[in-house]
Parts: sequence; structure tokens; C-alpha cells
Amino acid sequence: MGDVRYIREVSSHALALADSAHLQSAAMRDWSTPNVLRHTLVVRITHWIHAASLLGLVISGSAIVVAHPRFYWGETGAVGTPSLFDLPLPFMIGGPSGWGRYLHFQSAWACVLTGVLYVASGIFTGHFRKNLLLEKKDLSWTSVWHVMSNHIRLKRPSDREAQSYNVPQRISYLAIVFLVMPMMIWTGLAMSPAVVSVFPFFVTSLGGQETARTIHFFAAIALVIFLFVHVGMVILAGFATRMKAMVFGRARLPGHGADIQEHQ
Repeated sequence: MGDVRYIREVSSHALALADSAHLQSAAMRDWSTPNVLRHTLVVRITHWIHAASLLGLVISGSAIVVAHPRFYWGETGAVGTPSLFDLPLPFMIGGPSGWGRYLHFQSAWACVLTGVLYVASGIFTGHFRKNLLLEKKDLSWTSVWHVMSNHIRLKRPSDREAQSYNVPQRISYLAIVFLVMPMMIWTGLAMSPAVVSVFPFFVTSLGGQETARTIHFFAAIALVIFLFVHVGMVILAGFATRMKAMVFGRARLPGHGADIQEHQ
């Protein structure tokens, strides 16, 4: 009887271990499924530094524009000279642009440095190649219209669609990262007397500092529009889930549990 009881206890213990190993293996497999949003540590750090620096850029840039809401083309432009266009804002020369310029300068360098790190990481890890480069099939009218019609109707994307970038997202991200942001950096450097004194081609290539300022303004408008659309799409697709993924590294899509695990 003692031997039988011992065999039963050993068998029960072995079954318990097997069940535990099976559950752990299933959990590991479940975390590797495509039903989990993932963001690397570099993406998360650069994302939040970018968010803070862009907020500083918008606030300080608005103060600078309010101080002189007129835009020109060429090398010079001032009060009393013909402007290219005027914004319908109060004219406040010598207003808040002092602190605005300091904040703009600091926020710009924080944005540039983290942007360089993000681009380098995206190239090294293959993020741009795997997730953002467009294929010929992606540019079909059916594919584009399907996504655009869903956006127009404010239709929430399915779990499968939420796991990858659609065509408009890829185009907008590529345009912001490789066109709008470089243009903002170039025009920003062209407006810096210290930089231009050493590297005059930044401003001469654009035809003057006032031209650089005008282009900088329109690039900033494009960036702000992108930010509003980006936040709106995040809210539409599931704000809580995407915030968890961007903070903790991983987050399950709705309907697949609520566990979160950091991913580096």
C-alpha cells in the first residue's frame, strides 16, 4: 500500500509539473502571437521625448509668430516692407518672442537629437524597410480606398489591421520623417545667424532668411496637422491599448486579455 501511495504522489506531482510547464509554454507562445502590440525601448524613449519637444516647439513657435505675424520671401523683410502674406493675429513686436526663442532653440535640439537616434535605430533594425516601405500592391486603388473610406466613416480598425501600418500611415510617416522634418531642420539652421556665419549655404540654397522662415512656417503647419490626425487615429483605434504599448512595451489588443509586459 505504501508503494502504491508513493507512486500516486509521484504521478500527481509529475502531472502538476507538466501542467505548469504547459501553461508557461502557452503563455510564451501567446506573447509571441501577432495579437500583441510591441514597441522597442528606443522607440518609446524617442517617442516621448519627441512629444515633449514638439509641444515646446508649438508653444514657442506660436509665440514667435505672434510677435511678428507677417511673412516675406527673399533675404529681408520688416515692418514697412511688402509682405508675402499676413496672419490675422495681433501684431506684438517685442512681445513673448524672447522666451519663445530660447524654448524653441532648446526644444529643437532635443527633437533633432532624438530624431537622429530614431532614424538610425529604424535603419539598423530594418523597421523602415519591414514596416514602412510601400509595395506595388499597397498602392492599388482598392487598398487605398478601403482605408480612406474607413477613416472617413470613423470605423475602428480590426485587430489584424491594427497590427500593421496601412498605406496612408506609411506615406505620412515617411513624409514626416524624411521630408518635413529635414526641411524644418534645414530652414531652422538657415535662420540661425551663428550657423549661417559658418555655413552660409544653408540660407543661400533657399534664397534668403525670409524664404527659410516662410518655408519653416508651412512645414510646421504640416507637422501640426499630422500630430492632430495621429492623435485622432490613436483614439479611434483604442487609446488605452496603444498608450500601454507605448509606455510598457507590449499590450494585448482588445479581446485578447489585458496583460502587459515590457519589451526591450
